[in-house]
Amino acid sequence: MTQVIGIDLGGTAIKLGRFGEDGICHQSLTVPTPQPATPEAVLATMTDAILQLNPVENAVSAIGIGTPGPADAAGRIARVAINLKNWHNVPLADWLEAKTGLPTILANDANCAGLGEAWLGAGRQFKNLILLTLGTGVGGAVILDGKLFAGHLGAAGELGLITINPDGPECNSGNRGSLEQYVSVQAIRREMGLEPVELANLAKSGDAKALEFWQNYGRYLGIGLASIIYILTPEAIIIGGGISAGAEFFLPQVRAEIERRVLPSSREDLQLLVAELGNQAGMVGAAKLAWQLAQ
Repeated sequence: MTQVIGIDLGGTAIKLGRFGEDGICHQSLTVPTPQPATPEAVLATMTDAILQLNPVENAVSAIGIGTPGPADAAGRIARVAINLKNWHNVPLADWLEAKTGLPTILANDANCAGLGEAWLGAGRQFKNLILLTLGTGVGGAVILDGKLFAGHLGAAGELGLITINPDGPECNSGNRGSLEQYVSVQAIRREMGLEPVELANLAKSGDAKALEFWQNYGRYLGIGLASIIYILTPEAIIIGGGISAGAEFFLPQVRAEIERRVLPSSREDLQLLVAELGNQAGMVGAAKLAWQLAQ
C-alpha cells in the first residue's frame, strides 16, 4: 500500500511523518533544523531524514512540505522562509525531486496547518473553513470546497494582515492596525508585559484585569473575523496557535462580536472551534498536500 511523507519545516525542528491515505501516521521523525539553516544544509538534513522514513523502495509516492513563508502558486519554490538563513526563491521541490526521485509540493506552513485540521482535525466535517493561527504572528488558511485556496500567486490567506484600525500600530507588512497587531503574542506582550499562558492562568484564578484583557482580545478578534466571514461565509472558523490554549476566556466575546456585526444570512450555522492537532497540524497538512499530488 503506497504512502506519502509530510514535512513541517520550522526554524528549530523539522517534523516528518509517513502517512497512509486514511490519515494514519505509520512512522514519524523529528530532527533539529541545521544552524545556520541555509537552503543547502536544510536540503541535506531533509534528504537524510526522508531516507530513514522511506527505507523500502516504492513505499512512498509523493512528498509534501510546509515552509515558514510563502510558496509560489505551483508549490515549487519557497519564495521566502522566515527564521531561515538565505532563503529567497529556493526551488526546494525541484531539489528534493532530484535527490529522492519523488514528486514534491510545497505550501506555506499555516496553509498546511489548515489542510491538516480540515483532513484529520477540528474541520473534518466541513468543506469550507478558515484556520487562524494565533502565535508570534497571525497566520491563516482558507479551505474552499475541500481544497486549499492559495490565490493568484500563492500568497492568499494572510488573514492576520487585514486592517481593523487604519490608525493602529505599524505592522511589518507595511500596513497599520492589522489584526495581527491586536491578537498576536507580540501584541499581548506589548500591551500587558506578560505571556499569553500567564494571562490565561491569571484568568483561571479569577484575576479581574486578566479577564478584562481577554474580553477586549475577543472583541478585536471578532471584529477581524466579521470581515472575513462576509467575504467567505465559511461553515467553520478554527482557532489554532499557542494563544488558542486560552480560548475559553475569549471565544464567548468573539461569538458575541460576530453576532453583533454579521448578518444572520452570512453566519448561519457557523461553527467556532479550537484546533485539535496542535503542532502536528503542519506535518499532517503537508501529507494531505502530497496525497493531492499523488492522486
